[in-house]
Amino acid sequence: MTTATTHTIPDTGELNAIASATAAAVSANPAAAVAVFTASATPNGRVGSDIALGTHTVSVDEPPALGGDGSAANPVEYYLAALLSCQIVTYRFWAQRLGIEIGNLRASAEGDLDVNGFFGLDGQTRPGFQEVRVTVDIDGPATEEQYRELQRVVDEHCPVLDLTTSPTPVHTTLNVG
Repeated sequence: MTTATTHTIPDTGELNAIASATAAAVSANPAAAVAVFTASATPNGRVGSDIALGTHTVSVDEPPALGGDGSAANPVEYYLAALLSCQIVTYRFWAQRLGIEIGNLRASAEGDLDVNGFFGLDGQTRPGFQEVRVTVDIDGPATEEQYRELQRVVDEHCPVLDLTTSPTPVHTTLNVG
């Protein structure tokens, strides 16, 4: 299970200022609404890779049962990390936007992956997660109803959750030689 730590969230209002500045920039230039993110990968070890993400680099590997050395998190673990970090950011952002105070926030996730799909052992099983379960623990002075409304808004606006729940076109170009 992947877990984010629990700690008290300071409300500085900075996220609302960022949202206001972004809204003004997009209003003045609608093309400013589109942000392009890039990544590139090179092999490392038997099945691992090094991924460049802007100015950052992460390593990816598989556990020994899947051919790796277990030297780093595997791709689906990074997906869970991406989902949880996006949930945390989106909770914090929308809590400020909605004026809902958060005392403590913690998220965890687990996913079921059937290797029949990855290894092509049957034609029925998809290669990705069969199901992902996210648990969010939140507290503070707001009412349960306010936190449930916050969850609804977060689920509606979380980009990584959207990548999972809505089809995203992916176009691959293969350059040979």
